[in-house]
Amino acid sequence: MTETEAQLEQGLVERLAATGWTPIRIRDEVDLLGNLKAELEAFNRVSLTANEFERVLNHLDRGGVFDRAKTLRDRYELTREDGSRLFIEFFDSREWARNRYQVVQQLPQTGSYKTRYDVTLLVNGLPLVQVELKRRGVEIKEAFNQVNRYHRHSYSAGYRLFQYIQIFVISNGVNTRYYGNNRKQSFRQTFTWSGPDNLAINALPDFADAFLDRLHVAKMISRYMVLHQGDRQLMVLRPYQYYAVEAILERVRQGGDGGYVWHTTGSGKTLTSFAAAKLITDLEDVSKVVFVVDRADLDYQTTREFNAFSEGSVDGTHNTHTLVRQFTDNTKLIVTTIQKLNTAISRVQFLEQMRALSNQRIVFIFDECHRSQFGETHKRITSFFSDHQLFGFTGTPILKENANRSGALARTTSDLFGDCLHKYVITDAIRDGNVLRFSVEYWGNLRRRDGSLVDEQVAGIDKKEFFEDPDRIGKIADWIIANHARKTHDRDFTAMLAVGSVDALIAYYEAFRARREKGLHDLRVVTIFTYGANEDDKDANGLIGEPEFELGPETPQNRHTRDALESCIADYNEMYGTAFSTRDSLSFYNYYRDIGRRIKHREREDAQPADRVDILLVVGMFLTGFDAKKVNTLYVDKNLQYHGLIQAYSRTNRVLNEVKSQGNIIAFRNLKKSTDEAIRLFADKNAEDKILIPPYQGIVADFNNSTHQLLAITPAPADVDRLADENEQLLFIRTFRELARLRNVLSTFAEFDWGDLELSPQAFDEYRSKYADLYELTRRSRQEGVVSIVGDVDFELELIRQDRINVAYILQLLRDIKDEESRGQTPEESRAKLASALDMISGDVQLRSKRELIEKFVQNNMPPLQTGGDVQPAFRAFWSAERSAAIEALCADERLDRGRFEALLRAHVFSHVVMREDVAAALEKPPSVLMRRKVVDRVLQRMDSLVRTFDDDLDGIEDPAVA
Repeated sequence: MTETEAQLEQGLVERLAATGWTPIRIRDEVDLLGNLKAELEAFNRVSLTANEFERVLNHLDRGGVFDRAKTLRDRYELTREDGSRLFIEFFDSREWARNRYQVVQQLPQTGSYKTRYDVTLLVNGLPLVQVELKRRGVEIKEAFNQVNRYHRHSYSAGYRLFQYIQIFVISNGVNTRYYGNNRKQSFRQTFTWSGPDNLAINALPDFADAFLDRLHVAKMISRYMVLHQGDRQLMVLRPYQYYAVEAILERVRQGGDGGYVWHTTGSGKTLTSFAAAKLITDLEDVSKVVFVVDRADLDYQTTREFNAFSEGSVDGTHNTHTLVRQFTDNTKLIVTTIQKLNTAISRVQFLEQMRALSNQRIVFIFDECHRSQFGETHKRITSFFSDHQLFGFTGTPILKENANRSGALARTTSDLFGDCLHKYVITDAIRDGNVLRFSVEYWGNLRRRDGSLVDEQVAGIDKKEFFEDPDRIGKIADWIIANHARKTHDRDFTAMLAVGSVDALIAYYEAFRARREKGLHDLRVVTIFTYGANEDDKDANGLIGEPEFELGPETPQNRHTRDALESCIADYNEMYGTAFSTRDSLSFYNYYRDIGRRIKHREREDAQPADRVDILLVVGMFLTGFDAKKVNTLYVDKNLQYHGLIQAYSRTNRVLNEVKSQGNIIAFRNLKKSTDEAIRLFADKNAEDKILIPPYQGIVADFNNSTHQLLAITPAPADVDRLADENEQLLFIRTFRELARLRNVLSTFAEFDWGDLELSPQAFDEYRSKYADLYELTRRSRQEGVVSIVGDVDFELELIRQDRINVAYILQLLRDIKDEESRGQTPEESRAKLASALDMISGDVQLRSKRELIEKFVQNNMPPLQTGGDVQPAFRAFWSAERSAAIEALCADERLDRGRFEALLRAHVFSHVVMREDVAAALEKPPSVLMRRKVVDRVLQRMDSLVRTFDDDLDGIEDPAVA
């Protein structure tokens, strides 16, 4: 017999009680507040009057989740009724055993709806951990979605104490995950706990023993949660980050040798290093913690990230004088570059100040240590500071196998830093869903006349002449133009093109520019390179050179490349309205930073299409140390090996959403052998199938197998309407969702052809429309408070967005239909094409709310339009009038002040944030206290519906609100 959710819950509570959590019963918020008063009094060893406790509650009831996380960690100075002052503490971050721990089952809370939370862990009376359970066999993702419903419906009720939750735990008994209280994160940002060996602890009883031990919970909250100031988010470390920091702290306490951490590229080394550095600064016998990076851009980037984690924690060093001052004042944590550090301990002008520090205990943490510590600087640091410890972080260490080819004089990372303290390799990260796999395709390989492949390393071939042949480069540019939309999901992502030399880069840029001028594409291609030294293909040894921002004097040798770079920057300035140049190093550096910012900011909610970069063309810049979730494709026309290859490939595999299913690598050189060697070195000899997705034919087979399963459930799309109950609906949803996932992957292959699949594109679209119908049905049920087993299923709507289908695209189709009528198209053919266009809207969840209006436009406004005329002006006028009428009707129904309501709409459109009290203020007649929440919720729902209908997904159409 399958264990029920109630049995799973009871077993968890009994296990927690056995380890020191005290079970209590909470019947309502009155009980919760009474328990909080008693626990705070016991914890602080004080008795509070009712008025004093009310002041404590008012202090606690301020701000959102981020502000409350800081309140939890601070003390509150209470002025007592007798005039005395008392500090109230809410959580002890050092002596964890002093905190008081309770566990509650089925804690009730009434917000928009009545809810009951499965298991809540209280620390000193405050709810700090929430556990949401589902019975075995139910997707764990449904528990995640239920927590999100609680965010909307009940966590803000009453004194909003549940906004003090620090960690959520979700489980179906078999799989268990945890994550920080960050409302905007996706399911991909939930984590599995593991042991030091990276073996997952999935079963709920084992997870409870390892993670929910009361002292471990307190340790995670106090030491392994980071409050990101920049994004105002709570971040909790993953298990491999936890074990790495613990290992470093233990080494620092012991003294002696340091060590290095091997955590694969993309696994969050900056967060790990920050946590380690921050905790080391708390150790009294450590004088300084120095975080060392190797490039000017990472000096800026890392300083910014550290200050985002803890505001003001790092005073970034802009010159060596500042660095020397930080060494001699009370700055405990310093971020600097290896170059500045080298200058500080080698220039005579600084030695007198620095020499006094040579005997102090200093801990150095090196970012990407394989780049920064192979040379004389390492010897200089270790000889200058007599009481030092060195710790390095790397995703691709120098090992014996690649040391001889790295240009590093056969020295390994272990030779310089000591033992590997913790290892988390790329196969671990892919298994845990922390990075994506790669899809590697090889195109344009060099072949002999008989068609056999040529090894590019063989002697006798003028590789430079071959690879930089204008005809070859032109053909590759044409291939990229033809396939770029497919690779990047219709330009929703950015691609990088890495080439072997500056000469090749210039040739590629000119090829793209010439084709753009001929109207063959409108891709936004940008580039950057250094003109001081005209780079050849130096990276065949696996290393990728670091960018130099100190531009040397102009010479006849580099004049051509500088002119070419100025021309590229001029194109950039015209495209984006900037004013960069190569006139000095600062302007060039700012150009470099602007490119990185522009690409990285694509992942922000407020990103604008006009700011996008489609293709970044580079030789070596941005191929290491640059993380952008919206980069998903790397075109490669250069030799790469070992850690250089893995670093470059890893620009593409940051986790974002369901659409970004893999990192796309398209190699225009014979990199198969190098790819296999790099995977074997940095993972294991049998890791290819774990790191690389199957080839095209393998995914086609998977799609066709899933098609058979779908047809067994619903032989035709109309059969979806006849599914007998919610269990059958659930089976259809999961089966079609898997089909949509596979189709999403297939669509990125250049050879993708619907003819290879056993489901026609029309049938797929019809099933997609039925899938969208079920989503709408469950969405309305949730709004009405109906409990449904389908209600919390994740439909992964981004997977069913149709390529290029938006209002502008539909209007173009309508204009084409109108034009074809003038060329003799029959009314029946026109109606069929019109029905097809409208079906496209129905199959897209984001657009289907617009179908009725677009049909109305077609019936009333299309006939008078002239053949060949622009549909958009008429459509904008129609849309603006309909929007105004909808606003008028809503304001009349709800008795809203129209001016105030339109201000709320603008806030909703631009910031997606509308405060409940602002809605209440817009009502002409305030409702009673009992009706207030119901009325405000109804207005918010209607406002959301209006915005989705009239304002969202209008790419390519001038905003009707301002037309």
